Formats: sequence, structure tokens, C-alpha cells
Amino acid sequence: MTGSGLKAKVAVVTGGGHGIGRALCRRLARDGITVVVADLDGAAASKVAAEIEGSAHQLDVSDEAALIAMVKDVEASVGPIDMFVSNAGVGFGDGESGAVSADGGMNPIDDRWSACWNVNVMAQVYAARAVIPGMLERGAGYIINTASAAGLLSQIGDSAYSASKHASVGFAESLAIDYGDRGIQVSVVCPQAVATRMIGMGDDSNATEGGFKGNDVDGIMQAEDVADIVIDQALAGRFMILTHPQVATYMQRKSGDYDRWVGGMRKLRRSLLD
Repeated sequence: MTGSGLKAKVAVVTGGGHGIGRALCRRLARDGITVVVADLDGAAASKVAAEIEGSAHQLDVSDEAALIAMVKDVEASVGPIDMFVSNAGVGFGDGESGAVSADGGMNPIDDRWSACWNVNVMAQVYAARAVIPGMLERGAGYIINTASAAGLLSQIGDSAYSASKHASVGFAESLAIDYGDRGIQVSVVCPQAVATRMIGMGDDSNATEGGFKGNDVDGIMQAEDVADIVIDQALAGRFMILTHPQVATYMQRKSGDYDRWVGGMRKLRRSLLD
């Protein structure tokens, strides 16, 4: 690996059964890395693992004990984990009462805030706790955490998702600061819209429009293209990976005039409601 000097042999990808995670598994396998596909959907994980000659684990990433057990099993049966990609994520949409809603709009659950926090943030904390000690002993390792452009900007209509993705970015920053001088390369991925189930599109959709129930989206990308950007930039040692270049422009506008940016987002929200 260019960024850290590490030659990865074994990688784990959570959320690897679908979407970006599946594309990342395929790309890493093409690079000659043994990939462990972890997903809550065990059948999907097994299908991807069979395709890439890897191994599969059915895993609820929000269960720390289960994640630790998976890491131990992989390191005993496959080998030391050189790269851990915390890619699993969830989003539910706001309920009728907006940002303070407990219930999600698109996929109601008892408490979408707990689900988003546990999967989008704490699962990445649990993964880091599980693999970083071994990486430190070996003097090298690679952590890739998938956040979202919503973790830098915001996503209208899903406050729990936006808040948890901001936390995901902050945690990745802390990892990079704490362990970057000790051989561990950390990257955080902040994609905008990708043609996956997350935005209401099928895994194998070749469409570049039609997500988010047909609302206009600024540049839907294919998961395979996103995966190539992620791995190429991660191997180059880049911390912040923006698969959609326009996100950098939006970040500059936001930081340059926060009040104007919030006003613009209100205007966009009104247009979506109309």
C-alpha cells in the first residue's frame, strides 16, 4: 500500500453483501486480497464471498461481542486483518415531526436515533477497538470508515442519519490523529448519492437517476465507480475521500457563510416539499 507501506493480505468489509460494500469486496479481491464479507444479510454475504472466493460472516455490527468474535475467528482461520472497512450503515428518514421524530419515515422502527447511532457510529468504534491493537503490534494496518456527504453537509429529511454521519467523520479524524504516526492509515469516505438500496435503487441498477423516490439528485454514481475511487485514494494515503467532487465546493460554501448555507438548504427543502 502506497500510503502506509502495508501490503494487505486480508481485508474485512462490513455491509459487504450489497451496494458500495459489495463493490469494495469485488475490487479488493481483484487486487489479490483475501476478503471477508460481513453483512447482517447472511445470504447476501455468502453469495458475494462465493463470487470472489472469500469467506462470509453473518454479522450485526452494532453487537460488539459478535464483532469481536468475528475478528477473532477471522484472524484464527484466515490470518491477521490488515484492512478493516467499516462500511455498514443505515438511514430511515424523519417522521412527521421532523428532526425530533423517534420513528423513521421510510422504514419505521422503534427509535431510528438509536439505530443510526449504533450502526453508523458505534459499530465503527467497536471495529477499531477490535483490530487496532493487533495492527499496532504488527506496526501497520488500514482502517476505512464509510461516512457520507451528509456527515459534512446535511441530508434534508433525515436528521438522525446526518447527525450520526457527522459523528462518524469526527471519530475517523480522531483515529487518524491518534494512530497515524504508529503505522495505521485511516481514511473516511464521504460519498453523495450512489445507486444502491440506500437511496431506493436496486443493487444492479445501471440508472443514474430515480433515487430518493424520484427527487432530483446531484450526480448519482455507480457503486463500482465509487469503490475504485475509494481504494485508489485510500492506497494513496488520503484521509478524506470525496467520491463526488462537487461536495468539496459545497463544503467551502458552507464554511464560508454558514447562515447563507442554512438559508439555501431551507429553500431546497421547500422545493422538495412542493
